[in-house]
Amino acid sequence: MTPNHPLDRPVWSALTGRQANLAVGDVRAALRIDPAYGLFAAAADASPHSTEALGRLNTSPNGMGLVETGDMPVPPNATVRSRAACVQMVAGSLNGGGKSVAFEPLGEADAAAMLALATLTVPGPFFGKTHRLGDFIGVRHEGRLVAMAGVSGVCTHPDFRGRGYAGALMRVVTGRILERGEQAFLHAYAAHTATIALYETLGFRVRTPITYTVLEGLA
Repeated sequence: MTPNHPLDRPVWSALTGRQANLAVGDVRAALRIDPAYGLFAAAADASPHSTEALGRLNTSPNGMGLVETGDMPVPPNATVRSRAACVQMVAGSLNGGGKSVAFEPLGEADAAAMLALATLTVPGPFFGKTHRLGDFIGVRHEGRLVAMAGVSGVCTHPDFRGRGYAGALMRVVTGRILERGEQAFLHAYAAHTATIALYETLGFRVRTPITYTVLEGLA
């Protein structure tokens, strides 16, 4: 693993880069994404000043999510809701083959259906404006949204799993990222071996272990 690679601190890299317009806080100390879009946050470094600044950003009932490859301190007086071992996976190209499915772009008119599907399946943090973070695509069955994929993850309604929707949609999303000349990456729980295996069939490989920590928010 290359030292100080942007993906070593993916949240900080995003909030000081492409998603800087959604960042709340002080770039000299700590930033979090606008709570309407997500819960991810990061300190500039491991100093007490930055760590304390990070704690002051924890003002949402949903809390904050920290994604780090290294040991970064938790803000003083913060309560850890959960901590999970994950893996960061990257893809430089897509493997051949794979199932194709009929899909459609999703947008503002689909926001309620997207939030409902994500709330049911819990693919990761998904809030009122998460759908605005990037392009999403979805599969409908008799007009009902049953699967979707985009910048924040992929999910399928329990009644429609086993049909290859997740892999097919991820193949499209990943292909578009690579066509733009960008780095495709994702995070998966280390214990979810079936999920990791699915991503490996698409062409992803594990780059590094990474830890996902969620802090309790305001009561």
